[in-house]
Amino acid sequence: MAKSNILSPIFALLAAILFGISAPLSKFLLGEIDPVILAALLYLGSGLGLLIFKTLNSLFRSRESIEAGLIQKDLLWLAGATLAGGVIAPIILLYSLDATPAATASLLLNFESVATTIIASIVFKEAVSRRTWWAIILITTASIVLSINFDLNWGLSIGAIGIIAACFFWGIDNNLTRNISSKDPIIIVTIKGLAAGAFSLILAFILGQKLPAWETIIKALLLGSLSYGLSITLFVLALRGLGAARTSALFSTSPLSGLILSFVIFREMPGNLFLIAFPLMILGTFLLVDEEHNHMHVHERISHEHAHSHDDQHHNHTHDDSKIKHHSHLHEHETIEHNHQHLPDTHHRHTHS
Repeated sequence: MAKSNILSPIFALLAAILFGISAPLSKFLLGEIDPVILAALLYLGSGLGLLIFKTLNSLFRSRESIEAGLIQKDLLWLAGATLAGGVIAPIILLYSLDATPAATASLLLNFESVATTIIASIVFKEAVSRRTWWAIILITTASIVLSINFDLNWGLSIGAIGIIAACFFWGIDNNLTRNISSKDPIIIVTIKGLAAGAFSLILAFILGQKLPAWETIIKALLLGSLSYGLSITLFVLALRGLGAARTSALFSTSPLSGLILSFVIFREMPGNLFLIAFPLMILGTFLLVDEEHNHMHVHERISHEHAHSHDDQHHNHTHDDSKIKHHSHLHEHETIEHNHQHLPDTHHRHTHS
């Protein structure tokens, strides 16, 4: 299997860990900052952190980036992903939370991975095996179990429907981002972070919310650069090798890291439900990581640009410099039919009967 597919589950799990720790760390900030302002600063921290990294990387590296840049047709996918996941979904969620019991909201937010898989399977024809569906069911069930709080009120409302709608928009975001995941992830996440953060900041000002002290702003920006910027970058890298459904399922393990950090910081002991959720998450993750998919398939002739190396059978073209390793350039694939183990990565997004 290609190296990118081997690393992809690791990228997805690291992304989940970084995102999962954002919830308990945000607890320190919510007493000093309004929620919408915090959301704006987290997104802006994501974009600004990666922008600084990208700028410094360009200044101190003599050779060109190994990642492919965005082209005009990519901007439509990026604009759609930013609008769906960075603007529409958070706004719907913001208004829905006021009309929804906290326990219900926590459970419904776990619907994002299911929404992502449904959209990936039906709209984008991504191959989702029975094994993958079982893994998604197990991980989603574990996340729901971790979200249960019997001390809070329960109930469905128009707000609950709004949260489900927000999850579908995040599912759209994940699938649209998958279509440009072969391009430079830092550029993708930088644009999404700055655009979504700026919109949320404007919304916060319209709602009359005020900026906190500079010390709090810096803390929020730093948290956003790690738990959003680096996390989403790793998420995009995972999309390359796993596709939207599998990456989203692995990312759904994020509540586990948040629970562990809450124990470390706040000494919040996990309840008995943790003993049920933990093995479910482990089993679901194992089903995805150990998945095998092998059949005869055809690659149509295509010309495209993305980061690649010559350690797999899909990139056997030659270069003048034999020492070239990981790099990016426009290259062409001839029509080929063969049989090998693969997942819905950049070169295997074919349909199945």
